Amino acid sequence: MTAAPRRPRTETPPEYPGRPDRPGHSGRSRHVPLYGPGLDGDGLPALYERLRAEHGPVAPVALAPGVHAWLVMGYEELLRVARRERDFSHDPRHWRLLREGRVPADSPLLAFLGWRPALMFADGRRHRRMRSAVADTLGRVDGGELGRLVRDTADRLIDAFAGRGEADLVPHYAHRLPARVVTRLLGADEPVSRKLAEAVAGTAAANADSVHAGRRLERVLLALVREKRRAPGPDVTSWLLTHPASLREEEVLHNLAVTVVAAHQTTKNWIATTLRLLLTDPALRSSLDGGYLTLDEALDLVLWRFPPTQNLPGRYALRDVRLGRREVRAGDMLVLGLAAAGRDPRVLPACGRPVTGNRAHVAFGAGPHACPAQAQARLIARTAVEVLRRRLPGLRLAVPEERLAWASSPWTRGLAALPVRLAP
Repeated sequence: MTAAPRRPRTETPPEYPGRPDRPGHSGRSRHVPLYGPGLDGDGLPALYERLRAEHGPVAPVALAPGVHAWLVMGYEELLRVARRERDFSHDPRHWRLLREGRVPADSPLLAFLGWRPALMFADGRRHRRMRSAVADTLGRVDGGELGRLVRDTADRLIDAFAGRGEADLVPHYAHRLPARVVTRLLGADEPVSRKLAEAVAGTAAANADSVHAGRRLERVLLALVREKRRAPGPDVTSWLLTHPASLREEEVLHNLAVTVVAAHQTTKNWIATTLRLLLTDPALRSSLDGGYLTLDEALDLVLWRFPPTQNLPGRYALRDVRLGRREVRAGDMLVLGLAAAGRDPRVLPACGRPVTGNRAHVAFGAGPHACPAQAQARLIARTAVEVLRRRLPGLRLAVPEERLAWASSPWTRGLAALPVRLAP
């Protein structure tokens, strides 16, 4: 007998005077935690559907005890929040709970939500200035050279485990490949690359060490920035330092940090999830092998169904607004539910089939703050999957799919392990 799924826990700390959840309702709001055990790659999709059924496209959630926000799960509502800077700011200094001192200084949330002089935390002219510098710099990366770098890196990683008969494709491949490629693009050598990869993983873990890992990441990047100022080269760090926007040293540092964390975590999860589907979905694998589906279409299918970033913080209401039947107050935080929005029944095909051949997903965000590195991330992910399929065509999963372990994070959806057996 299969046990009925447990309802999500709710909590309303007494110090927080909850607001009405729906028109005409008075009393305290129930905030469903997006933290704690069980909220991993298996638990989160079901949670989103329960939240949608109970609250509609915008749901009250807790990111930590007493730290409340609105999770925007509706596709149209998410686009509205992402596109309307006059109503929703990216600057966490507008966040009421932070201004009122209700977020502890050592909270793991601040590894992602603490203000920094980077494009992710800016609006308007300041954002456009920094984004132009980052986008122009990434645009200087030669696609052919990047493809060769990814193929060479992939071949070296595969060579290291191809003779063992088994491997774990998350730590041995999906994690290492983007980390090595991205840090090479920054102009970092191998020792610096390892330090960056460790710090990025710690920052994204959303645990008690996240703040310290974020500081380690900044220290490593600051040393790299100062080295490249003394001895520039043909790399992203040097190009960003010399861009006509004339970013200050701290702006270069923090924009590199945002780029490294986003590029590594997103691409790692994108690669691992695509490989998981190819190992567990015979119909998808057959469609790809038979030419009925291109690899890019398969990658977009992953972005619709299992986006690497689940939830993207944060937006902050600049005024009282009505969103998805909710009364959002000035100073409230909103979290973009990228995964939930991709499953919004109002935008899915009526036949219920997965979306293919369509890039209207919001996996990279939307509006002025959409990810500026989408082309580079796609090239890395596509090449990584291509090389592995060519080199190891007889891969098979080493454990039942239901036993795959997921990393626990409210922000990303990533496998902790993907053990495989290799054909002789």
